[in-house]
Amino acid sequence: MKVLITGATGLVGQAIVRVLHSQGISVNYLTTRKEKISHSETYQGFYWNPNKGKIDLECFKNVGAVINLAGASIAKRWTPIRKKKILSSRINSLRTLYRGMEQVDISLMDSFVSASAIGIYPDSLSKFYDEQETEVDDSFVGEVAQKWEAEVDAFKKFDINVSKVRIGIVLSAEGGALPQMAAPIKNFVGAPLGSGDQWQSWIHIEDLAQMFVFILENNLKGTYNGVAPNPVTNAKMTKELARVMERPLWMPNVPKFALKLLLGEMAYLLFSSQRVSSKKIEKEGFGFQYPNICVALQELYSEKSGKETAALESTKKEFV
Repeated sequence: MKVLITGATGLVGQAIVRVLHSQGISVNYLTTRKEKISHSETYQGFYWNPNKGKIDLECFKNVGAVINLAGASIAKRWTPIRKKKILSSRINSLRTLYRGMEQVDISLMDSFVSASAIGIYPDSLSKFYDEQETEVDDSFVGEVAQKWEAEVDAFKKFDINVSKVRIGIVLSAEGGALPQMAAPIKNFVGAPLGSGDQWQSWIHIEDLAQMFVFILENNLKGTYNGVAPNPVTNAKMTKELARVMERPLWMPNVPKFALKLLLGEMAYLLFSSQRVSSKKIEKEGFGFQYPNICVALQELYSEKSGKETAALESTKKEFV
């Protein structure tokens, strides 16, 4: 049995592939770039073009589950063109998958798991959100997440387990938000953003990858928050990052207006506050390796330091 993944070559996708391969599960993946197609027994690429509704139907062969991670990055300046791409990339990907599944035998398939985002929850400094919340954030992020999830719900027609993972801030030293948060601190100009009181619901990338696979293995359906058990404020996140990086924090908080001038509407991502619960997935039996921010950051930066040291030693040997 195989798992079909969209977005497999991205940061989260690569982590999920590693987990699946460690359990002896083969992966089919879809890519819009033909040069990224590889052929092996455990990792087989297929071409698709969601903007044109094109998909290689061979990708579904012997597939027992689908993991959907496709979507343009939301962390780029929100021009009108970029906004359209952020939304259409998510909608078109799901609709192309849906039409593809209508045309093939999916009798082996029992699960469809799609990414979503905690940005669907309203901005609040005081509320603690779980998956039963029905109010949607009145922002572009909330609009995207709501429409994204509505498209995922259409897959219930296939009588399979349909799940959504509302992902928080993914912590990885290899990419995503963390290196961008760490850069000012590394250069001795780190500081909390705005008041620093906004809640940041985060998750270590290894826990997130394990969560997607856990949902498949346990045939879960419904919505789950892809966050660690202990959200922190932006001020706490900044302080812990500075501690593990051994850098001082001496700058005043970064004014909100300055980041709005620099980033435009996208600055909303830095100041919106969502304190989100992980209790539902924990009640299903999922255990977090990294439940606390101090442990997660320590592991990520000690691991990164180890990799950099190994790379430096390797480079030295080449010149000996």
